[in-house]
Amino acid sequence: MIDKELFEEEEDKLRDECGVCGIFQNKPKAEDGGQHEDDPYSALEFNAAQKVYYGLYSLQHRGQDSAGIAVSDGSNVRVHKGLGAVSEVFKPEHLADLQGRIALGHVRYATAGSCSIENAQPMVQSSRLGTIAVAHNGQLINYEQLREVLEESGSTFNSTSDTEVIVKLVARSYKKGLERALTDTIQMIKGSFALCVMTENSLIAARDPNGIRPLCLGKLDNGWIVASESCAIDAVNGTFVRDIQPGEIVIISDDGVLSFEFGEKTSKRTCIFEYVYFARPDSVIDGLSVQEVRYALGAQLARESWVPADVVVGVPDSGLGAAMGYAKESGIPYATGIVKNKYIGRTFIAPTQKERENMVFVKLNAVPCDVKGKSVVIIDDSIVRGTTSRRLVQILRRAGAEKVHFRISSPAVKFPCYFGINTPTRHELISANYSVEQIREMIGADSLAFLSPDGMLEACRALNPDSYGFCKGCFTGEYPISVPGEVNGKKM
Repeated sequence: MIDKELFEEEEDKLRDECGVCGIFQNKPKAEDGGQHEDDPYSALEFNAAQKVYYGLYSLQHRGQDSAGIAVSDGSNVRVHKGLGAVSEVFKPEHLADLQGRIALGHVRYATAGSCSIENAQPMVQSSRLGTIAVAHNGQLINYEQLREVLEESGSTFNSTSDTEVIVKLVARSYKKGLERALTDTIQMIKGSFALCVMTENSLIAARDPNGIRPLCLGKLDNGWIVASESCAIDAVNGTFVRDIQPGEIVIISDDGVLSFEFGEKTSKRTCIFEYVYFARPDSVIDGLSVQEVRYALGAQLARESWVPADVVVGVPDSGLGAAMGYAKESGIPYATGIVKNKYIGRTFIAPTQKERENMVFVKLNAVPCDVKGKSVVIIDDSIVRGTTSRRLVQILRRAGAEKVHFRISSPAVKFPCYFGINTPTRHELISANYSVEQIREMIGADSLAFLSPDGMLEACRALNPDSYGFCKGCFTGEYPISVPGEVNGKKM
């Protein structure tokens, strides 16, 4: 008996986490036509907020619930944030008001805490010792315990976000000096974090000891940029320098760039879903091109689960690279097959459940001349609940496809993520409750196959032999650190 309730859910995708972007612009030197060292630089023309705006636009895929930018002019920190996409939150007058040479921005999808203006980032904390702004991508697994300790010591909270815990911890130790405050805070928090902190005069970036969430450093003509993905560096005409390493803190100030490690060396465990789905295809994360990984995943999928067919099509946008890789490896021609309406809103904005389900037909549509009368291999990056997969099969059959073979360029998602992806519970994950054959029947495909976990790793290692460290807990249930619901690393 097939549980139809699994189809009464929202779009069949894991939700993106968040994106961070920070800009530090150097003071102009007097010999370059700038003001002298003893002149105030708050009146100078800086466009740090504008550059962060461009960076956030390129990271929009990482979160659409809220956006914000904080900026420092050397003595004051101002912030503007709101609910919605970057283009909805920021108007020209907002950016005109955000004058300063250091800026920090954030786009958010709610992973810890609800979608509300109180939870929008960056979060700003002022004290007599100075002002800090914090933007965070990831999720703390000891957030509740830390919040309880802070509340018992007198702290009050305005949000339900785990980022505010980080803000309070840094502020509490700020009198020890920024470097010590950051080190103390980072050694207390557990989980995943790509963290950016801005003070009146500096920009700081830190990455968790396992490097689960990505973070990189770039050079500008007149300063530096830190961002979740290298595509944000490209967006501001910067030059990619390197990835920030797991367990590393980078402090950017007028003294230059200072780097140090805050903990013991651990194995890198980059979230492999960054390559499968989350990251933009033009980004490079930890030495691996996202698009090249998707080509390789598709090729490996073809080697593992080839099927005779007339065309290969990919589900826009993140399934396209894998589809091209599958087509090249299998020798089956690649076709557009499915087009995406780029102007449709997010599926969950529809007011009723039935309308949310039908939005898939508006968002995606088949190209009849590519699929009519043909046996089609359709490539997607994942199946979470099965809703969209079933509708894609319906779309292709309605356009005249004779057979629809569904192929997934990642293993079956069977376990929750505790590190910044809004994974449904195991009850909601279709692969945790049903066999591949049952899922095939539920989505109405002629055949269905997932990429194997070993094949996924083999594809990555073929591109870079050093790329051995990944977090793949959502596929295997094996996490880089102990998580809630585990005892001695065993899933309960």
